[in-house]
Amino acid sequence: MKIDSTTTTASTFGETRNRTTVTQPAAGPAAEVHLSDLAAQLQFSGDAPTFDASRVAEISQAIAEGRFTINAEAIADRLIASASELVGSQRRP
Repeated sequence: MKIDSTTTTASTFGETRNRTTVTQPAAGPAAEVHLSDLAAQLQFSGDAPTFDASRVAEISQAIAEGRFTINAEAIADRLIASASELVGSQRRP
């Protein structure tokens, strides 16, 4: 069994790709998106955790220096608590 070279396939792919056109979405009511009240609350929630660049830099430095330790017991405890909470929320009607 002979396998054809991939050069032909690659050039065919490139030709197909070049012929593809991008269409703009239609303007008007069909193009509008409306969020539910809950979605809007979640999107603009003031309770969202913030990104702490200094903490990330601190952890990166600790990893680089080899002094970062992982507490597997704490991770397991939080994972179990999270899973229990998820299962409990699914059981409620």
